[in-house]
Amino acid sequence: MLKTLLAAVLAVTPMALPPPTGAALIGTVSVHLVDRSRPDPWVAGEPARELMAQIWYPARSVRGHRRADWVSPGVAARINPPDSGYALPVTHGYVGAPPARGWHPVILYSPGLGMERTAGTALVEDLVSHGYVVVTIDHTHDANLVEFPDGRLAEAAIPPPASPEEERALLDKILGVRVADTRFVLDELRGLPLAKAMDLSRVGMFGHSMGGAATAQTMAADRRVRAGINLDGTFLGPVEETGLDRPFLMLGSDTHGDEQDETWVRMWDRLRGARYWLELEGSAHLSFSDFQVLLHQAGLPAEQTEPMIGAIDGERSVAVQRAYVRAFFDRHLRHRDGRLLDRPSPRYPEINHLP
Repeated sequence: MLKTLLAAVLAVTPMALPPPTGAALIGTVSVHLVDRSRPDPWVAGEPARELMAQIWYPARSVRGHRRADWVSPGVAARINPPDSGYALPVTHGYVGAPPARGWHPVILYSPGLGMERTAGTALVEDLVSHGYVVVTIDHTHDANLVEFPDGRLAEAAIPPPASPEEERALLDKILGVRVADTRFVLDELRGLPLAKAMDLSRVGMFGHSMGGAATAQTMAADRRVRAGINLDGTFLGPVEETGLDRPFLMLGSDTHGDEQDETWVRMWDRLRGARYWLELEGSAHLSFSDFQVLLHQAGLPAEQTEPMIGAIDGERSVAVQRAYVRAFFDRHLRHRDGRLLDRPSPRYPEINHLP
């Protein structure tokens, strides 16, 4: 499905992500991390788990630094051949720009199943422009494509399940791998040069779809993560029974994030910290990714796009999500008021407060 979506995105040029709303300049670097304590869980013969992560941070200056592409060169070549005549988006982050002074709260991001770390760039950039460091994670062989610094491209390698029982076991394994990946990345941050810009006593996490499930389970496994957001993802794993005692936001589409998903109902009753359940009217599952704006820009007919990204205007959808995601982390990582979370707002009538 992801290849079909990417083909649709490439139908129009140029593509662009909405500009961030904050005042901070944005720097970004990609890092290659190797966990030698475990073999790759998806490809036999790979003795260590290799990951790519990307750190987005407030920058002191961007002079002399180029803007980062939406995806790496090798991935871009696979999804957009040179003779296609189309251009993928360019981000608002600058590669290797010097970090701004100060210690910034850190937020981890995990994308949906089969998606790359770049899938939530519009939300990531906005958080950074308001003073956060955001670390996005590629889950190798789960993501469609991951490019390493030496040019190797790791492709998706999760086997298809043969039965409903196998499917549940496979989803549990995917979740476990993602939690292990995330905790390893969090361990490694202290040893990176950019650690001087990170306040690792204030860590949050958010994710879309499987990344939302991974956020909840990571919080259950690792108390370093103080607050989390699930963007339209079905809950999985032991956290469904144990629940969470720290702040959690469930932000879903009006086709998924309500009583139609029984895991959201169960999880709501097991959230013992500050809890929020919001629904974005007119949205659909992929509204919580960059495809919300890119597919609209492609000019595809509504009958093709609405099942994926809903009927809501793409730019408006991103603006609403940015406001609520930032309000949540501002309240629970920075102790700001976050009053937007407490009651319906006339500025954002698209948001319903549940239950």
